[in-house]
Amino acid sequence: MGRYARKKQHKGDKPLKAKYKTKRRTKDHDQIHFDLKPEQAKRLLNQPVDYDQPGNAQFYCIYCARYFISNEALKSHCSTKPHKQRMRALTVEPYTQDEADRAGGLGCYKKPKAVDISIPDDSKTCEMDIKSELAGLAANLSAL
Repeated sequence: MGRYARKKQHKGDKPLKAKYKTKRRTKDHDQIHFDLKPEQAKRLLNQPVDYDQPGNAQFYCIYCARYFISNEALKSHCSTKPHKQRMRALTVEPYTQDEADRAGGLGCYKKPKAVDISIPDDSKTCEMDIKSELAGLAANLSAL
């Protein structure tokens, strides 16, 4: 072990943090709001088979911008805390340049509006799957 090897050993975990932060980078809220438009949502939820994506790109959570390997994995994801936090964050209108100008003193403050994030005519989203599952459980319980 030479002299050079004994030096420069104090990097810490900063390079690792930067690597993992960029590795797990997901879409921002304003990008997801764009994806929630009906024509975009229809395109994303009915994607052609892509063998490079998990589950061949057939099981996609549009709110979290994540692919899953099966419908069961998608359903279990819908009950997780990160998904619920993302859903709650998406109910607020996305940050715009007008809001940045108002924060900088160019105008009056306006409270962000609530946004409806439901997707019409969709059977593959988490909420629809959970509702159908609950309806099936209720039917099974009434049969007993």
